[in-house]
Amino acid sequence: MTDLAIAANGLHKSYGDKTVLDGVDLTVPEGTIFSLLGPNGAGKTTAVKILSTLISPDPASGQIHVGGHDLAADPQAVRAAIGVTGQFSAVDGLITGEENMLLMADLHHLSKSEGRRVAAELLERFDLTEAAKKPASTYSGGMKRRLDIAMTLVGDPRIIFLDEPTTGLDPRSRHTMWQIIRELVTGGVTVFLTTQYLEEADELADRIAVLNNGKIAAEGTADELKRIVPGGHIRLRFTDPTAYENAASALREASRDDESLALQIPSDGSQRELRSLLDWLDSAGVEADELTVHTPDLDDVFFALTGPAHIPNQTNQPNQPKENAR
Repeated sequence: MTDLAIAANGLHKSYGDKTVLDGVDLTVPEGTIFSLLGPNGAGKTTAVKILSTLISPDPASGQIHVGGHDLAADPQAVRAAIGVTGQFSAVDGLITGEENMLLMADLHHLSKSEGRRVAAELLERFDLTEAAKKPASTYSGGMKRRLDIAMTLVGDPRIIFLDEPTTGLDPRSRHTMWQIIRELVTGGVTVFLTTQYLEEADELADRIAVLNNGKIAAEGTADELKRIVPGGHIRLRFTDPTAYENAASALREASRDDESLALQIPSDGSQRELRSLLDWLDSAGVEADELTVHTPDLDDVFFALTGPAHIPNQTNQPNQPKENAR
């Protein structure tokens, strides 16, 4: 476990007869971004609360280590190693951004001079220096979220839990937050991210786990998860009917679209399969006018693993084309 920021075996949590987590295993290497996906009520926030010592797991749970510390035996050491930014901002709107930062410095028992130094550095790092003397209630949603994370970093945590950090942000603020998260990891911090934005997990995470009905439905890199969903294909479109017929005769596994002179060939979208097809077209002297590759995206994975009833909130998400013209 020396190179793991988080190692949890058999996480269980129930409230009465309602099982929220049912034997969840989580391993997060140091210096990576791990994303936990799932529909509302899947147990994402419960997992974060357990790992950050805010609530206790059920006795049936196995060992849990966070930052190299046993969560049950030494929760205080775990708390010293982590920072948590929850779904709802911890920013106090009645005081200024700077005062919020200094309050966190006091909570971490920093001296007055050290607290001011750390606060000033983080406010500058998160582009909040000009707004530092203004009440936090006047901040935009994106500014409040940046201040929230800056406050989390006052204690110099090596593991940060971000529970749906970009919910409600506009696309520009969301992309700014993504850059902040990347910079944190570059600096050696481990990020445990929960999100309903599938594009966010695809963009940021080194590994992704999909939580559904209290269990991990699948885990892997974004590319690995996409490959478990069928439906990938390569589409060839022709303008020459003769070339179309020749290709259709040779590629018998392809689905025909005679009206648009197009063939659809099942494929996992890998470089190997694409190269093989291009080599065949070249050797056969067949020239397609357009080639597009379709691979399942995380939306497809999410719906396949959690069911069509669980549609994540994709408000303000840019449309991502599933077919990439080449």
